[in-house]
Amino acid sequence: MARYRKKPVEIEAIQLTDHTTPDQVADWCGGRAVPHPEKTYTGGPIVIEIDTLEGTMRAEPGDWIIKGIAGEFYPCKPDIFDATYEEVED
Repeated sequence: MARYRKKPVEIEAIQLTDHTTPDQVADWCGGRAVPHPEKTYTGGPIVIEIDTLEGTMRAEPGDWIIKGIAGEFYPCKPDIFDATYEEVED
């Protein structure tokens, strides 16, 4: 067995928060802004459904949506994002 390190790559990402517009985020990643399936009350949270090679995945409020190096999109939980990525300074 050998050890490997992840190559440094730059990605594009946006966090689904109260400061983002779900429809614009969905347009960016080719997803769909839909009401949260477990919290369907009026004014409830919106999730973004993203079709991936692994099937439809859901980005919940607080999650990041990442555009990968091959142009694919997928959601990422905030703790994993923080442990994996750091912001690139111009």
